[in-house]
Amino acid sequence: MPTSSKEADRHEAHAIWYVGGGECAVKPAMLSHPQPGEVLIKALNSAISRGTEGLVLRDAVPETEWHRLRAPFQEGQFPFPVKYGYASVGTVIDGDAELAGKLVFSLFPHQDLYTLPSDACVPVPVSIPAKRATLAANLETALNALWDGKPSPGDHICVVGGGVVGLLTAYVCNRIPGSTVTLVDINPARTEIASALGFRFSLPGDAPRDQDLVFHTSASAAGLTTALSSAGDGASVIEMSWYGDQTVGVPLGADFHSRRIKLISSQVGTIPAERQARWTYRRRLELALSLLDDPRLDLLISHKIPFEDAAVRVPEILNKASDVLAAVIVYDQADEA
Repeated sequence: MPTSSKEADRHEAHAIWYVGGGECAVKPAMLSHPQPGEVLIKALNSAISRGTEGLVLRDAVPETEWHRLRAPFQEGQFPFPVKYGYASVGTVIDGDAELAGKLVFSLFPHQDLYTLPSDACVPVPVSIPAKRATLAANLETALNALWDGKPSPGDHICVVGGGVVGLLTAYVCNRIPGSTVTLVDINPARTEIASALGFRFSLPGDAPRDQDLVFHTSASAAGLTTALSSAGDGASVIEMSWYGDQTVGVPLGADFHSRRIKLISSQVGTIPAERQARWTYRRRLELALSLLDDPRLDLLISHKIPFEDAAVRVPEILNKASDVLAAVIVYDQADEA
């Protein structure tokens, strides 16, 4: 049952901030009473984006992208300090009666209690637990990439990069009838997850050739080289990685032109032009949530971080050398029982 509107008086909200120097801090946050058309949400879990939030932590967001990279409910200004994040799942505890008691997803930063407009919250299907629902933002990225790549039934598809986005991209591609999907990664431990999700795995040296479509998610020049060499003549390589302020060498010599390979950028912040007349961001998010109705996807959640440990643990998680898939913040350990 929803609590009274005095919940905001009885609780002080706290949020994670990126404060510079490769550090995070948990700070008090403003918390307002929900007004008509708003809800008060108690966070259960939020997912850390290792790619984007890693760039934020390392001050690797170029100034030209400060405006475009703003999260919907970000506070502060780049480079620091910023309250940043966009994958929160929680329970509505007050406000709009239509959402009372429901589990909802929102593009809110890492904060334990917050007020939002009702239309900024998307109900999570009842069959999907909160932790898995935090993967919705990553799955949106995968969906957008498929729209850009336009795979067809029967295609041989290669995904280079076995992080969360790469695994979800391969997972969705594998649902296309007749498709043959191979995940390529430098970490042989990804074999087990790929097998559980129903697609193939290979190390870069054994990556398949002559693929009909290739997705690249590794955020490395070596991965992009593998992706280009895996593409068949006339095929497309969908570049999903974002490198921040780093310059990346791309092998556009040799047979790149003679084989007429297409290198296409994909970015989740914009719906492809040919779909904009029909698709909204909410429709895309609702689809992403519905596609998470598969318990096997829980394998992608490799780390659970207690909120009280976040200031120390988040920088560790965002270390490029760490072997982390999805890292999820747990706001109340009692909810783990």
